[in-house]
Amino acid sequence: MLRMSLVDTLTRRVRDAIPEAEVEARLFSGDDHVEMRVVSPAFAGKSRVARHQMVYAALGELMRGDVHALALQTWTPEEWAEKSEEQ
Repeated sequence: MLRMSLVDTLTRRVRDAIPEAEVEARLFSGDDHVEMRVVSPAFAGKSRVARHQMVYAALGELMRGDVHALALQTWTPEEWAEKSEEQ
């Protein structure tokens, strides 16, 4: 699998699985380390663990081979707007 297509595949999987997800992903520190930010109203009322479980479920078998490390941030749209204002 081409590495840039890995990022595209991961992004598509999350967008397909999580309603209204806005996803930004990129490779860092090699070709199997991924940094990902997911913003979705589907995260409202869910713990960070539950949010991450949703993303991991969407990525499925890719997490057992193609992706060695995932730096993941999950936000609701309101949380992301507030964080963006702080920066």
